[in-house]
Amino acid sequence: MARFLHLVKRDSPPIAAAVVEQNGREPGAEVTVVLLDGTLPTPAGVTVKRLGRDLDYSQLLDLIFESDHVVTW
Repeated sequence: MARFLHLVKRDSPPIAAAVVEQNGREPGAEVTVVLLDGTLPTPAGVTVKRLGRDLDYSQLLDLIFESDHVVTW
């Protein structure tokens, strides 16, 4: 099972949402989006967390090391 972590900021390109959706369709994939600032439309089944409100930097670092794929936007 692949774990995808997408780190999204306010000026992320529109393709970011499409890539997150595509990752979510992979069999057995776990997809987490961390919003550094701003928003991103996400499909059902994707975990969304906000830096500062849901995660601190230590928890973000843990997520990075737990993930198989880390994508920064």
